[in-house]
Amino acid sequence: MKIGVYICHCGSNIAGKVDVAQVSEWAGELPGVAVARNYEFMCSQVGQELIKDDIREHGLDRVVVACCTPRMHEPTFQRALAEGGLNPYYFEQANIREQCSWVTDDPAEATEKSKSLVAAAVARVRYHRALEPRRVPINPATLVVGGGITGIQAALELANANYPVYLVEREPSIGGRMAQLDETFPTLDCSA
Repeated sequence: MKIGVYICHCGSNIAGKVDVAQVSEWAGELPGVAVARNYEFMCSQVGQELIKDDIREHGLDRVVVACCTPRMHEPTFQRALAEGGLNPYYFEQANIREQCSWVTDDPAEATEKSKSLVAAAVARVRYHRALEPRRVPINPATLVVGGGITGIQAALELANANYPVYLVEREPSIGGRMAQLDETFPTLDCSA
């Protein structure tokens, strides 16, 4: 297995607290790691090209990027893997910005914590399997359980959006608690 590990500086967001050069050098010694690099902005076009080039040049079959939150850039890096000829699901991301740099006061501790997260990501990516996205047919009909005010409103909004709706209520009439009231505030209108 040939794993590429990439540590992002994220400007000073990560590099201001974490010794990224030390983490990338240390990551290069992990079992199965063929390439370990650090770069200022891994999510940039240049950073993505670095990954794609290494996939082709070194025959990488797994990639780990230690940077910010996967919510922000996981699709970015998965796309780079696909463009580099690797299944995008052979990717693992370690969040060393929010989980280390931003929350750890001591730079030495932040660096050690980053090493732990990178080691965990490298260990995990070994178990990844190739996946292929697939489309499955869905039934657009919606079942709304409960014929109270909220259920009725939900059913009406779905029906107005041209979805088939099934409204079920266990009681003999709809309206829920609201139907039991004589008058409603502030207009004192009849609830029915």
